[in-house]
Amino acid sequence: MNIAAWSIVISEIAFWIVILMGLIARYIFKREKLGFVLLALTPVIDCILLVITSIDLHRGSTATTAHALAAVYIAVSLVFGKGMIHWADQRFRYLVTKEGSKPGRKYGIEFAKHYFRGWVKHVISFLIGAGILFGLITYIDDPTRTEALSSVLQIWSIVLGFDFIITVTYFIWPRKAKVLNCD
Repeated sequence: MNIAAWSIVISEIAFWIVILMGLIARYIFKREKLGFVLLALTPVIDCILLVITSIDLHRGSTATTAHALAAVYIAVSLVFGKGMIHWADQRFRYLVTKEGSKPGRKYGIEFAKHYFRGWVKHVISFLIGAGILFGLITYIDDPTRTEALSSVLQIWSIVLGFDFIITVTYFIWPRKAKVLNCD
């Protein structure tokens, strides 16, 4: 595994460790400000990953799928990070501290709208990630060294299209609540 791949693995682990530490500080130790500071460190992890990946490519490495996934990871983390932290915060508060209400599920048109908002975020993360990938491709200016970056961009475009189709299906066939049979 190359430096970019290890950087992604370490960044993902660090992301969730920092979130867990922030939630523990906030709810177990009642240190609201410390919890906020720890949760606010998540974008710093993304910046470190971007720097490591850029340096690796600048030194002459041929871009790999791991380099491309670093750009995808950064974009997704920037766009979905706050929501992921909120999701973890709700569940931690409910499951560990027994505070708050049980996080509910969405159904019908409410779920379709929620999924559509997620798709819009996917588009935004795609635009950011594509910008990073295009910037790296332009900076390196050697198609033989950036083929993996272009390939991931093409695959991500297809995934975005499939995600749109899935989004539309939730409006056509809304998600239904499961009915418990009490016979």
